[in-house]
Amino acid sequence: MQSGDEKEDSSKNNITELLIAWREGNVAARDELIPLVYNRLRGMAKNLLRRERPDHSLATAGLVNEAYLRLIDQSRVQWRDRSHFFAIASQMMRRILVDHARSQAREKRGGKAQHVPLDELAWVSPEKPPSLLALDEALNALASYDPKAAQLVELRYFGGLNKYELAEALGISTATVARRWRVVRAWLHSYLVRGERHEL
Repeated sequence: MQSGDEKEDSSKNNITELLIAWREGNVAARDELIPLVYNRLRGMAKNLLRRERPDHSLATAGLVNEAYLRLIDQSRVQWRDRSHFFAIASQMMRRILVDHARSQAREKRGGKAQHVPLDELAWVSPEKPPSLLALDEALNALASYDPKAAQLVELRYFGGLNKYELAEALGISTATVARRWRVVRAWLHSYLVRGERHEL
């Protein structure tokens, strides 16, 4: 009988094998992938939407379905492994939520951008959490200085990856993840709260 760790390793290997087969043109592999990744995508979406306001018009299923449709439309992506897949999924969910926030802001003439209680970023400003659009702007600015640092935030916030998954996705140690996270937190605080625009 397989232990929990063995089952997880087996699932990771299956996902990686199916992604490689899909990359090589096997459409059946893409279809087999759906049940293996759906629960994780749903968990990511649920976690993100829990941080949104209660009356948010985008439901978990809608976010998962939109992200999945965008993912299977990625014909130019050279899928490497499970971590790569969920990294791209994080980017997709970020884009969907940001596009949705922009659309809502446009619909409300002079309306405010959505504010999200960012669990992982609550220290930025507990009294006035940054809007999703402000976070997106900050991540774009951060990416111009340090793309890996921006990816770390994106994977942690939008992808819900833990320190071990972050280390695997970024190809760094968990100690480096912790060290870089401290630096990135300080940079985001300066950018979002104090309005300081400087390199990392």
